[in-house]
Amino acid sequence: MVFHPDNVASGMSNDFRHARELQAILKLSKLLGQGLDQYTILQATLELLNAELGLTRGMILLLTPDQDGLALEVAHGYTPYEEGKVPYKRGEGIVGKVIETRRPIAIPKISEEPRFLDRIYNRRQKYPGELSFFCVPIRCEREILGTLSVDRPYDPAEPLDHDIQILTIIASMIAYDVKIRLAVRAQQQTLEEENSQLWNQLLNRYRPENMIGNSNAMQEVYRSIYQVASSDTTALIRGESGTGKELVAHAIHYSSPRAKGPFIKVNCAALNENLLESELFGHEKGAFTGAINQRKGRIEEAGGGTLFLDEIGDFSPLIQVKLLRVIQERVFERVGSSTPQKASIRLICATNRNLEEALAAKKFREDLYYRINVFPIFLPPLRERRGDILLLADHFVEVYSKKMEKNVRRISTSAIDMMASYHWPGNVRELENTIERAVLLSSEGVIHGHHLPPTLQTGHTTNTHGDGTLSDRVAVFEQDIIIDALKRKNGNMTAAAQTLGTTPRILRYKIQQYNIDVKQFARTGK
Repeated sequence: MVFHPDNVASGMSNDFRHARELQAILKLSKLLGQGLDQYTILQATLELLNAELGLTRGMILLLTPDQDGLALEVAHGYTPYEEGKVPYKRGEGIVGKVIETRRPIAIPKISEEPRFLDRIYNRRQKYPGELSFFCVPIRCEREILGTLSVDRPYDPAEPLDHDIQILTIIASMIAYDVKIRLAVRAQQQTLEEENSQLWNQLLNRYRPENMIGNSNAMQEVYRSIYQVASSDTTALIRGESGTGKELVAHAIHYSSPRAKGPFIKVNCAALNENLLESELFGHEKGAFTGAINQRKGRIEEAGGGTLFLDEIGDFSPLIQVKLLRVIQERVFERVGSSTPQKASIRLICATNRNLEEALAAKKFREDLYYRINVFPIFLPPLRERRGDILLLADHFVEVYSKKMEKNVRRISTSAIDMMASYHWPGNVRELENTIERAVLLSSEGVIHGHHLPPTLQTGHTTNTHGDGTLSDRVAVFEQDIIIDALKRKNGNMTAAAQTLGTTPRILRYKIQQYNIDVKQFARTGK
């Protein structure tokens, strides 16, 4: 027998109707076990109600995140109402009343019900004949998630409570699935918002204009970043260890069209040849001893983004050949596989080695050299940009004062002199570590010369006092604290002496001994 919805209106037998209801419940239970997406499941639920029970124009509305309105999730046989619009507020219309009272409602004749707003289907104009309307809450335990509602042709012989009963069963079957998916959706939205915030933080942090340094050499670096960022051209960042090559690589990535893609870094000097090959290209299960699972390589993980190869000068000849193929053909193969994989990456390399010497010694491939040296960027050592030392030091003071929750306000003159005269073999990284140590040791809100490492103090003392004896070092310390006290008291010797726990006469003697110009500390423009 072919079932048709009109059979409902004509009054089919209770046994036949019961069989159709069981059939609908069985099909829905199988549907829920298939792991389909929420829209597909809810749409199929409404189609089941129509095909098996003749309940037409079904619609499922779910509560909005603020719990104040009902948004249309799915509707059967219907062109969407208005994308993104919330058709009903809580307590508004029949569906809003169901949410408010948490009870199902059956309307025998919609033409006689003033609360029936009919905003979505406009039934009175499109569907002639009297209709009954049923709406039940979708609830999981005590939590109301939304409503399930349907129509059927009005039939005085058909009891309303029976349709309410079957709809309540159907709503309870989909309620748990709806709740889980709403929770997953909310979690995904939260993660997307967090990812967006983190991405914006990274973008702001690694913008070239947020890098520290105003020297001519650094201005040239900034220009190079802007020039290369907008393309997919391979960049080679060169410079001594600690000059900030990774920071420049970040700046290029976050100023490029690939900024929302991943930024993957590989330190080539930290791994031997076999580990580096697996790290870059990935491997198949069983490719070598210990390869118990398939693993994606860094090239694959960087798809759509940037791969940063740090210390590329340490590549072995085998890895150089394989990397050359990635650059030329944009394909690679996992270790233990012969299936080519596409490499959709932007490549940035960095090295502190002299690649030209490596070329002459046949330790670096000439063809690879010319492939990666398309757009070189040279980072100057810190000793060649001494005008940036104080800017960088002040920046690190602010960073580590906040991190350690210490109120370090400034760097004393003697400490500045020590930093300015030091040759900084470790470059910016050494300066950062020096300031971190100084902030940790400082207890007066000022970084003094004795807070700096012995290497800086020795160099400064030797340059100033010759032999660097104990008395010379004590003199440097004494001069430092006197100058700091005079600065704080705006050149007032009496107040400075009181701060230092001595007399103005002794302080005046020390000022003459160290040839300190007190006038430079006096406040002007009162």
